[in-house]
Amino acid sequence: MNNNSKYILSFTAASLRLNEMVKIASVVENNENIDIYEIKKSGLVFTSVKARTTEREFREIQKRLEKLTPQQMGILANGDLVAQKQIAFLAVCKHYAFIRDFTVDVIRDKALVFDYQINESDFNSFISSRIQLHPELDEFSESTIKKAKQVMYRILEQAGIINNATDKQIQPQLLQKEIIESVVADNKEWLKIFLIADKDIQ
Repeated sequence: MNNNSKYILSFTAASLRLNEMVKIASVVENNENIDIYEIKKSGLVFTSVKARTTEREFREIQKRLEKLTPQQMGILANGDLVAQKQIAFLAVCKHYAFIRDFTVDVIRDKALVFDYQINESDFNSFISSRIQLHPELDEFSESTIKKAKQVMYRILEQAGIINNATDKQIQPQLLQKEIIESVVADNKEWLKIFLIADKDIQ
C-alpha cells in the first residue's frame, strides 16, 4: 500500500462495474493464459453501442483487475455477491489512491469512533488536507472534483461501504475467511479499506 501514490480521478469513467468485473474474472479463471484485452475484443462483456465510452470504461476496469492477485480474481469469479463486491472494491482502492485514502482516513476513522454519518464537511476537509501532499489536486477543475465526489459515493454505495449516495450512512463490514486470507497473503494493510481497526489487523 503506497500512501504517496499520485491521485488520478479517471474512475469517473466507470463506477464499480461489478457485473463486468465478474464476467471478465470468470473468463480469466477458465482461460489462464488469456489476455484481458482479448476479452473486450470478443464482445462477450461489453455491448455498449458507444465504442469510445466502452473503450474508456474497459481501460479503467482492466487496470483495476490487474491489481488483483490470482486468489482474489478467483473470489471475484466464484464468490457470493458480498464477496464479489468486496474484491471489486479492493481492486478500486488498489488503483485509485484518492478513493483508498478517503476510505481509510475519513470513513474508517469515523467508523472507529462510531460516527456513521459522512457529511459534506468531511469531503471538503479531506480535499483541504491533501493539497500539500497531492498538489495534482490543484490541477483539477471544481467540476472535475465534484464529479469525482459523486462517482466515488456511487462506488461506495455499490460496494456496500455506505447505504446510499444520498444518506451516506457507513455500513459495518463483515469479511469472510477467504477474503481475509486473500488480503493478508497480499498485504494485510489493505484490510483497512474494510474499516478494520489496527489492533484487529495485527
